[in-house]
Amino acid sequence: MQSPQRFQDLPEYAFPRLRALLDVHKPGAEPTPMSIGEPRHAPPAFLEQALADAAEGWGRYPVNEGTPQLRAAIGVWLRKRFGVSAARTDPDKHILALNGTREGLFNACLALCPEVKNGQRPTILMPNPFYQCYAAAAFAAGAEPVFLPCGADTGFLPDFDAVPADLLARTAIVYLCSPSNPQGAVATDGYWRKLIALAETYDFRVFADECYSEIWRDLPPPGAMAAAEAMDADPERVVVFHSLSKRSSLPGLRSGFAAGGPQAIAAIKRLRAYAGAPIPGPIQAASALIWADEAHVDASRAIYQEKYRIADDVLGNMPGYHAPEAGFFLWLEVGDGEAAALKLWTQTGVRALPGAYLSRPTPPMLGTGDPGAAYLRVALVESPARVRAGLIAIRDCLHPNSGG
Repeated sequence: MQSPQRFQDLPEYAFPRLRALLDVHKPGAEPTPMSIGEPRHAPPAFLEQALADAAEGWGRYPVNEGTPQLRAAIGVWLRKRFGVSAARTDPDKHILALNGTREGLFNACLALCPEVKNGQRPTILMPNPFYQCYAAAAFAAGAEPVFLPCGADTGFLPDFDAVPADLLARTAIVYLCSPSNPQGAVATDGYWRKLIALAETYDFRVFADECYSEIWRDLPPPGAMAAAEAMDADPERVVVFHSLSKRSSLPGLRSGFAAGGPQAIAAIKRLRAYAGAPIPGPIQAASALIWADEAHVDASRAIYQEKYRIADDVLGNMPGYHAPEAGFFLWLEVGDGEAAALKLWTQTGVRALPGAYLSRPTPPMLGTGDPGAAYLRVALVESPARVRAGLIAIRDCLHPNSGG
């Protein structure tokens, strides 16, 4: 049986492609994992006890939208972290717990994308490279995904001034990840305001994927909800997505949330009642405590900041190195990302991800080429010592004359 027509353009997911490229070859040395964005820092010390204290919840069906305690803790965190008002963070109207943000980023599109926009098939704009869930959600909703190139010339964020007006008129949703995966670029408050003003003009929603917002080099990244409130935009314009995966080094907990206007949250909640997987009760109880604690986040961020310094020290003289503002990836310009990944694996054992596995060719209306093809994504998730060793191997393999 053939797959549904609308999914035929979905390429194989990035990591099966990487296994097909590398695993037919022996690594050149003891493998160094730098391909997957899986945080390896210590989780909060109180997690195990928090789960144990709520163990009776394993025997009950969990609350679909999130317990009042969890949603209240998320609301407090949003107000403290981003300065969003209580009026826009009411736990009963504006916040929905998620079983990981990938679920929310996908289902929000199904719940909120119209079948028709201005009499035409809707478009969903997304950065290129992009989190692959965005494109899958667009196809599932029957919309046309449009990939906006994000290169060095655009500050590694989409240039919305370059998007034709007729395309904006068909736009139903814009996905934007800030800090961006994979480049580590940060949307400024002015950038968010400009995008939200465009959304007001052309009547579309902004899905702000802010999962890396707590990992930064110098300054905390601004948020889309705060920008929308400051300009008194319609609360329905923006839906933000956050997770404990990166913030708290808990990818296995599968705990995140969406926050936005009451109509948007109600629509996502209604779909989730039929198709979502609620977070188990003990995990919800622990998550409420984790959102309320910043000490473990500060400690983890300090380790990432040490790894930024290591990257600057080791790769600062290497052609194609761009120092990230935030997040935990390096986006290295290497000429041919796939060839570089294979060379690194077979000669050094470093496992990195070709940029083209995260990108698509640029639509003709917006330019030419594939903005990911020349790049390599390197994850800084291991210990500082292992990161340093891996980056030295990358430098010495790809640019042996660029050492300090």
